[in-house]
Amino acid sequence: MPNDQEEQDRLALLHQLFKSVTGGELHRAPRVLDVGTGTGIWALDVADAYPHAEIVGTDLSPIQPRYTPPNCSFLIDDAESDWAFPPEEAFDYIHGRSLGGSIADWPRFLQQAYQHVRPGGWVEIQEFETWIRSDDGTDRQAVLIHEYQRKLDEASRKFGRRMNIAANVRGWMQDAGFQNVTDDTYKCPLGPWARNSHFKELGRMGKAAFFDTIEPYSLALLTRVMGYTYEQAQQYAQDVRHELVHGSFHIYTLFHYVR
Repeated sequence: MPNDQEEQDRLALLHQLFKSVTGGELHRAPRVLDVGTGTGIWALDVADAYPHAEIVGTDLSPIQPRYTPPNCSFLIDDAESDWAFPPEEAFDYIHGRSLGGSIADWPRFLQQAYQHVRPGGWVEIQEFETWIRSDDGTDRQAVLIHEYQRKLDEASRKFGRRMNIAANVRGWMQDAGFQNVTDDTYKCPLGPWARNSHFKELGRMGKAAFFDTIEPYSLALLTRVMGYTYEQAQQYAQDVRHELVHGSFHIYTLFHYVR
């Protein structure tokens, strides 16, 4: 996926969405690791909220701010390689968010997290399903969106980094040796169709985030894996966006907070 300014703006919106789903909580600790930190916005928020904690964010791309709070730092590191921290520098809390489509070997990734967290510490993985649902059957009207998510799932599987992994994380964490693993799951409407004011506002944000996600999630996979030309992939993304904007279905997705 890209990491240009447009993508960084999308990640900022996604950060607000993850916070809003749980009512504003940043996590569910004295030394904190944020794996795949992206723009670093979560790490910076945690550093401001917990000034006596040490926050470290890692990512492949150096797109984080140069000026940070004194208790926050960023390192270039590949989460799929051996992590750059010796075992004696274990963390109290390890956080990973929206890593679906980026990790090829989740069991190995979570085993590394297990090895780098202190006994009694926490590892939390926050992921949303790249799959839509409805409680009234109106999702069946979202023909293109359903097709889009099936193609995304097929292409990401072929690419070796599946996107729709949120529902699998709990089992993988248990297999890695973590104890008392819970999967707190939240509905996020994709549109302002709910009557409840909180879910109505959440739906506005969710729909905007989904709209912004469609093109960056699909362009590379459709062109490199599924044989689309760049123009065909762009047109397809535009058609899916059009259905999302103009459809009257009551769709939502599920956010998983696994720890």
